[in-house]
This record gives sequence, C-alpha cells and structure tokens, in this order.
Amino acid sequence: MTDDINKENRDMKWAIWLQSRPWFKGEEVKLGKQIGEEKKMAKVFMGGTCGESVWRQDLVRMLKPGVGYFDPVVEDWNEEAMKNEIKARETYEYVLYWITPEIRGVYSIAEVVDDSNKRPHKTLFGFEVDSCTTPGLKLDIQLVKSLTAVGKMVELNGGRWFRQLFEVAEYLNKQ
Repeated sequence: MTDDINKENRDMKWAIWLQSRPWFKGEEVKLGKQIGEEKKMAKVFMGGTCGESVWRQDLVRMLKPGVGYFDPVVEDWNEEAMKNEIKARETYEYVLYWITPEIRGVYSIAEVVDDSNKRPHKTLFGFEVDSCTTPGLKLDIQLVKSLTAVGKMVELNGGRWFRQLFEVAEYLNKQ
C-alpha cells in the first residue's frame, strides 16, 4: 500500500510539473521512446544508479516525444548488453549519470569523471538526496559532500551538473 501511495504522489508531482511546462498543451503525454522507434531530437545514455531506483522511468515520463534514450538496465547482463552500453556511451549526444540513495557501487562515478574528461560537452551529472523509491532512505552527509565534489569536478571539466531530475528533462527537451 505504501508503494502505491508513493507512486501516486510521484505521479501527481510529475503531472503538476508537466502542466507548468510551456511546451505542454494539455494533451495526453506520450513517453519518450527507446532508440530505434522513431526519429529523435536528442539521444541520452542513462547511466547511474541501478537496482530498485525508478529515476529512469521518472525521467522518461518527463521527456518530450522524440527525445531518445538508452536504458542500459537489462534483465540479463551479458556481452551483447555490454557492447550496446559502450556504443551508446560513445555515440549518443549526451551521457547522463544520475545517482540516488539506492547506489551500491562506485563505477558510475568513475564513468562520469572519465566522460567529463573525454567528452565534457555531452556529460550530464546529478544526484538526489532523498529516495523516490524507498521512503526514509537518504544519502548520508559524507556521500552528499563527495557527490557535490564530483559535480564541481564535472563542471570544471566542462560538463553539466544538475540539482534536480526535472532540470535534466528540461535541458534535454530543449536540445
């Protein structure tokens, strides 16, 4: 029941946010599409926290139709999935690394720093302190300080650091 309430609250927040956007005209909102389904405006690789986090689904709901994305999370992580991820990181216009309190490893941090050095113009980074998935789950203060330092590093390298997921959607929707 708590999960249903959390999803309902998140859905309501996104609906309010969408209605406040200048490009939203009240019609039914169509979700972004996986790459290959239609012509794209911009393409974004969605790296970052995996596991129980729902940030990818939330972001997709905020993208205008035509904005393409690559979600590297698959049920069976195999060699083909790895090749697809590498290709998307190298060829898409943007690489996004979004970190949530559900983070369990640090490889995404290494990837964002690497991309901000090699491909700064296409590197996007951000994190959320409170979990949208697990009530009460938060990043601890030391991790917030570390991620803030990573955000500053990404910016110094020429990448972009976002403080809210909706800011990422707004940026991508304008590209």
